[in-house]
This record gives sequence, structure tokens and C-alpha cells, in this order.
Amino acid sequence: QVQLVESGGGLVQAGGSLRLSCAASGRISGINIMGWYRQAPGKQRELVASITSGGTTNYADSVKGRFTISRDDAKNTVYLQMNSLKPEDTAVYYCNRRVFLPNRDYWGQGTQVTVSS
Repeated sequence: QVQLVESGGGLVQAGGSLRLSCAASGRISGINIMGWYRQAPGKQRELVASITSGGTTNYADSVKGRFTISRDDAKNTVYLQMNSLKPEDTAVYYCNRRVFLPNRDYWGQGTQVTVSS
């Protein structure tokens, strides 16, 4: 079983920055997609950003230009740099690893991000 452990969440004022990290128990190299999702109270979990094995990224429109996802396969870690944070970014952020053959998703336990106004 692959374990994903998020860290770096916390309380920050609007306009501030946080950097989330997701450490995987195994290698994140190979054919896979690493992603960050978030879930706010009363809302569905949504994709925030993802990055493929080849380095291709995609972002939710709501965070494009403010958040940056990156991965370091040598360290088995994926990051989410969050700048210009807004109160609406407040949520629990989850790390996701999607692999293929077979198709399978792994999830971290989540880390709380709270942005105050």
C-alpha cells in the first residue's frame, strides 16, 4: 500500500502564502498523476491542481496564476505552492496519486488550510 502524508497547512491571512508537501512512502516515478484536491465544509471535493509524470500541469480556474504544483521524484514528494491566498481557499487539502495498470487512486489524510480575512 502506498501512503501519502500531507503537511504544511495552517492559518494564514488573506494575501499570504503557504507551501503544502505530500510525501509518498514509495516512488512517485513511472506513469502516474499526482494531484491536490480540496474540500470545504458543505462543498464537494474538487481538483485544485495536478501534474503528470512528464511534468504537464493543470489547474482549476479558481487558482490558476496563484498556485503552482510541482513534483520531485527523487524525494517522492509533490508540492503545492499557494500564493495570494483568499478566504475562499479555506478547505482541507488532500494529496492524490493516480496510477495505471491497474487504475488506482491513493489519498492522503488531508491538511487544513484556513485563510482569514
